[in-house]
Amino acid sequence: MNTSDQFLLDNGFWGWLYKLLTPLEWLMTQIMVGFHKFLTMLGMSPIGFSWVLSIIVLVLVVHACILPIFIKQMKGMRKMQALQPKMQHIQNKYKGKKDQASKEAMSREMMKLYQENDANPMDSCWTMVIQGPVFMCMFYMLSAIPYIARGKRAALGAFDQATAEQFAQTRVFGVSVTDTLSTANPTGKIIIGVFIFLMCACMWFMQFNNMRKNLPKASMQGSAYKMQQAMTWGFPIMYIFSGVMFPFAVLVYWLTNNACNLLRSLFTVYAFPTPGSPAAEEKEIRDHKRENARRAKAGQMSLEEEQLENARKAAEEREARGYQRQQPQRKNRKAKKK
Repeated sequence: MNTSDQFLLDNGFWGWLYKLLTPLEWLMTQIMVGFHKFLTMLGMSPIGFSWVLSIIVLVLVVHACILPIFIKQMKGMRKMQALQPKMQHIQNKYKGKKDQASKEAMSREMMKLYQENDANPMDSCWTMVIQGPVFMCMFYMLSAIPYIARGKRAALGAFDQATAEQFAQTRVFGVSVTDTLSTANPTGKIIIGVFIFLMCACMWFMQFNNMRKNLPKASMQGSAYKMQQAMTWGFPIMYIFSGVMFPFAVLVYWLTNNACNLLRSLFTVYAFPTPGSPAAEEKEIRDHKRENARRAKAGQMSLEEEQLENARKAAEEREARGYQRQQPQRKNRKAKKK
């Protein structure tokens, strides 16, 4: 991709894949260039920080579009988590049965369970399905612009050669948006190194926080947990090797994207924690305090007072009955006498 004459992402399998994503790439160039024009109308220089802000805004626009789907995904995952005991019961019911009839019966019961509770196992996949191609296009677009500026590639959407040249002339923090770690000056190398560190730190803390707060205590053991611990360090390290090869514009996108993912992850752990996890226990305490505060403001008894009142009423009812056990009665007793 860093060759001077040929943009490698236009060749082979990747070239075919990115060709399919051309409409999305075109739309994203229009958003980015349109916001850049808006900033220049406000008085910002057409060459410089206005292009960096345009990249950041493009990432934020994409995340804002994905947010409703993400919230729906979280609600769907909560439903699936709530159904886990019933799903486990069905799976245990047919455990060890390999015949086709048993498999079909288990499938029917699972489908009925999903339909009755308005749950869908696919709800947890939609954000990834949508977000993947979108951010692939952002990476492709920002990587292609330097080649468009040098006339080594055809125009892409709103980025003709003149606009791409303007973008390529942008320098912020002493580094060009087209520089990589190998081509940047000493100051640029430091800035690029800081950006790589920050994007790796966002990735690491997001995974670390999920493991620390959003895993049930029963899951914090065994080989699967050790694998997750290894991935917590493995993925950020892989980012280091990728980051040193990418232009600074791509690093701006990547850092902004990782920061958005981190904030979204923190929101998920806070608002939609996994049942049985430390985050779920913290949410239960918060909800308890919030409900007591609401009741106090409305002049109602607290949850603890309500619990004591219910216990007192239950004790009075038992005392009134004299602790006598009521004999069960058959519903069809009268019908038999007839």
